[in-house]
Parts: sequence; C-alpha cells; structure tokens
Amino acid sequence: MTRDQARALDAADPLASYRDAFALPEGVIYLDGNSLGVLPRAVTPALADTVQRQWGERLIRSWNEGWIDAPQRLGGLIAPLIGAQPHEVIVGDTTSTHLFKAIVAALRHDPKRRTVVSEAGNFPTDLHIAEGAAGCVPGAQLKVVARDQLADALNDDTALLLLTHVHYKTADRFDLEDWTARAHAAGALMLWDFSHSVGAVPLDVTAAHVDLAVGCTYKYLNGGPGAPAFLYVAERLQAALANPVSGWMGHAEPFAFQDAYRPAEGMRRWLVGTPSILAMASLEVALGLWADIDQQAVAAKSAALFDILHAAGTAAGLECVSLTDPAKRGSHISFRAPHAYELTQALIARGVIGDFRAPDVLRLGLTPLYLSHEDVWQAGEAIRQVIADESWRDPAYAVRNAVT
Repeated sequence: MTRDQARALDAADPLASYRDAFALPEGVIYLDGNSLGVLPRAVTPALADTVQRQWGERLIRSWNEGWIDAPQRLGGLIAPLIGAQPHEVIVGDTTSTHLFKAIVAALRHDPKRRTVVSEAGNFPTDLHIAEGAAGCVPGAQLKVVARDQLADALNDDTALLLLTHVHYKTADRFDLEDWTARAHAAGALMLWDFSHSVGAVPLDVTAAHVDLAVGCTYKYLNGGPGAPAFLYVAERLQAALANPVSGWMGHAEPFAFQDAYRPAEGMRRWLVGTPSILAMASLEVALGLWADIDQQAVAAKSAALFDILHAAGTAAGLECVSLTDPAKRGSHISFRAPHAYELTQALIARGVIGDFRAPDVLRLGLTPLYLSHEDVWQAGEAIRQVIADESWRDPAYAVRNAVT
C-alpha cells in the first residue's frame, strides 16, 4: 500500500471524526491502545469539575447528587457494547476482583462440581486469580490445559469454563457462542474475560447466552490508567449467585447499618466497597464517546489497519503470529522476532509506540477510533527502516524496563 492509498482510505473513513476527541501527542504514532488507551480530551475538564466543584464545593452532598449511582450508571453505558441489558452490568473494583467474585460464586453454585477449566497461556491474572479462588472453596481445583484440549477437559465435574475471548498476546479469538454452548452442554457455567474485546470487536452476550463476563476499561474504552472494571451477570442468574466478598456497598440497605449481611437485589449485590469517584468520572466521559459508534464500522476499520501492518511487517521479514482471518482475532497484531524487545524499543525511540510480550513478541494495537490508515502505514515504514538499518542493535535498546 502507498501513502496516497492510505490517505484515500482516511478520506472515506466513517470513524475519522472521532480522532479529534483524543489528546494525541505530536510526533507519536500510538500502537499501544490495547494496553492503555489515549486520553479523551473531555476527561480533563470533567475531572476538574469532579475535583473542584463536586468534591471541593459540594463535598459529602455529591454522594446524593450522582456519585452513589455511578456503578450502575456506568454499567448501563457499557451494556450496549457487549450486547447486555443495562441492569446486567456494574462497574467498580478491578478485573481481578471481579474474576475472583465470579469464580467463587460459580464454584459455590453447584456443590457437586468442583473444577474450573481454563487455557494454558491465558492472561496470567486470570490463572492466578482462578488458582487462588479455587483454594477458597473446599475440594475445588483449577485445571489448565492447552487450547486444543479444552473440549475434552469439560465433564460432569466442571463448574466453570474460564476463557479470555481475545488472547492478549496472539489476538486469537474464541467463538463466543460455540464455546459458551460447549460449557453449557457439559452442565458448566461460562465466564468470559472481555478485556481485549470490548471496544475492539462486536460482542453479544445475550445472543450467545453468556452467564458471566468481566473486562477492564482502560484499553479500547480509554478509561484511564487503573480505570474500574465491569462485571456482567445474566439476569437469569442474578438471584442464584452470591457475591463471596460481602461488602457494605452490596448490602440491601447499607445505611441501615445492620450487623448481618443481606445482599441487595440484582447487580448491586456485586458491589463491595466505596467506588473510586475520580476514576469513575474519567471513565464516564470516555464511555460517552461510544454512544453512537457502529461496532461493525470499528471491526471493518480494524481489519483494514491490520492488513496494512501485516503487509509491512511480513515484507520486513517478521513472522506474524496473529491469524489473518478478522473473524478469528481481536484488534491487535503480533510479530515474533528473536530480538523483539530491542525492536520494540527502537520503534518507540522513533515515536512508534507498541509493546513487547515475552519471550519474543512485538505487539501492536489497532485502535480504530483515533488511529488513521496513514498512521499505520507510517508505522509499517518505521518497522522496515529499523530492521533495514539494524538500529535496534543499539545496546541502549536491550536495557529492560520494569514495564515492557
């Protein structure tokens, strides 16, 4: 592809107008939005209002002026992005905390079933949390198997199948309906991690009959570093599952100050402690950008961006480890190279920011709301140049940072 062809695609891009909603740094091509999304411009004044007026002037009164309902309100904004009803999603805590709550609840749901099945190479948090959660339920265990052995691992002892919808490293995507149906056929519940899916690929938990789902909001949803995560529980299961972390905010009447715990109805029972209002304020602004966005347009642009970078990377001699079929992957592309870390750092030095995933993967996020086709074409040219001139061999690029 030529630069002029990339510009022609930008001229016809139905999502092009959203680029101006983000504070993109000058001279930077940002290909790490699948790790930390870009700052939406409207977040800065909204945070200033939250700090100066809501906190500074209204003080405690702000709890009754919108703060207390923020978890449900933000859940309602996320619901359309995953194909859920507003009363099936709540926002607060972290992805890890939501995973723990959902896993323990699923293990306690049917005492005859004691196994959580997951994929080897799943994102570490999911496996670490699942291991810890299983240790909190007598007799429970985590069974981790290779992807091609998952179907055989499901049996009458399986309480829960835990899968990440889009793989964090390769971008491989599970079939949402197929694997949910497989879990149900085995009599198990299905828990999806949508951290690399929401805002990147179309989702419909209702059509797929998904039981439980979690996801972070600081990647494609641009909620900010450490932004609160979301939890989805299908309405049909809300009364049957119990939150194992029985915190004050999940009580039916928190301001009755009762000693005994009595869970709230619906999704409120999944709340634990006081939500981080500053983080919620940032996320609410970011979610507002998605109100009128066509998810199919996002998927189509993602596929076009992938093709540009795939052509450039393979022409430069890199091995692409992401599937080329857009229906079978998420919205990032990964290349394997012997010196992937050094290559990542050399690109960052040239203003092309991606990230490295051990042991040998250069990972580049394709975020359709603020990336142009020309941006991605330029990134491809930078990859070719860094490999051609071998600038990645500079010893400075081999120094490992704490965050890669």
